Amino acid sequence: MIFATSIKMRGEILDNKQENEYKQEVKEVSWREVEEESISGISFKKRKSRRERFVKATIKYIIFIVVAAISGSITATYIVNKKIVSMDKEPNEFVLNEPSFTEKDENSINSVAETVGPAVVAITNGPTENSIESNSIGSGIVFKQEGYIVTNYHVIDGLQNVYVKLSNGIDPILAQIIGKDSVSDLAVLKINVKNLPVAEFGDSDKVRVGDVAIAIGNPLGEKFSGTVTAGIISAINREIRYEDTIYNVMQTDAAINPGNSGGALCNIEGKIIGINSLKVSSSLNAEGMGFAIEINEAKEIIEQLIENGRVSRARVGIRGRTSQRNDSSDVQGVYIAEIIQDSGAKQAGLQIGDIIVKFDNNVITKFEELTNLVENHKVGDSVVCEVWRNNKSIKVTIQLKDFNE
Repeated sequence: MIFATSIKMRGEILDNKQENEYKQEVKEVSWREVEEESISGISFKKRKSRRERFVKATIKYIIFIVVAAISGSITATYIVNKKIVSMDKEPNEFVLNEPSFTEKDENSINSVAETVGPAVVAITNGPTENSIESNSIGSGIVFKQEGYIVTNYHVIDGLQNVYVKLSNGIDPILAQIIGKDSVSDLAVLKINVKNLPVAEFGDSDKVRVGDVAIAIGNPLGEKFSGTVTAGIISAINREIRYEDTIYNVMQTDAAINPGNSGGALCNIEGKIIGINSLKVSSSLNAEGMGFAIEINEAKEIIEQLIENGRVSRARVGIRGRTSQRNDSSDVQGVYIAEIIQDSGAKQAGLQIGDIIVKFDNNVITKFEELTNLVENHKVGDSVVCEVWRNNKSIKVTIQLKDFNE
């Protein structure tokens, strides 16, 4: 508030009377009511309240924080961009990069091993005469809780009794052979145990080269049961010929050793994308190269084995190979080395030494082409076939029969 006491104006001192008169003209006012002006030479200035000062200080503080945040963001962006440029210029210098295979997928591989591992079993021939321990000869995958297990045909071939040892370590269980197929190298077993841990089949058509591949099996016997190895998919849709059969397989660098046959090849999601087969791998005698039967190829065969105990296939009824120069006048095709009795080829009059040059109006230059064409037909189909014999072409009609007949 303002109170006038002794006032000096224009260098003159007011007497008591004048001072009293002047006091009467002075009003008691608040600072808010006084505009910035000069009254008789005296200047009055507006004074801000405490609230106004607080608001002003708060606004200044907020502005400071925003400016600081923007400045920090610009600085950080500049440093990161500079670091990226240095990474391009100095490839041998240690830099913070994307996680490596081990860093990124280690936990995922652990998860796959914990999920799929219990569903991978050991296939044995039962206890030996001198020991209660069984002799593990391969692996299998539980794919149905009712006790259905898929494995390789060559794992159980020739065994009088087949036993399954579960991952929980209980004694081997006698298994029933539901069906087997030597051509696909697949077999289905069943044990009378319910609520088993099962593995889920994936889609091998979605697999790409470079994807993580995890192999689970029982290499080198029961002492190494449940072994997990990891690598990548090295190639897909490989056509590998073993004896008279062509396998469509995927290639991996994950270790597949004796005893892994019939085991699981999984993707990073823990789904089965292939069934490991040492049989195919050993036929090439190559280290660091493992092969697995693609699960999409195996699904239909597994279903037929469960329903019928066997797989029905249309076949010409020959055993042969791609022709060579010394076979017959440099003719390209499939050289017939053997004729199967009671087959369509036998009934059509084909002979050993004939070279199949056309099948169903398709030119044949190698054995794999003939196999692929035959697989497109059903049992009972009649197909026109052209062969080269004694320097001339002969056409015959072959009725395709079941390979197992």
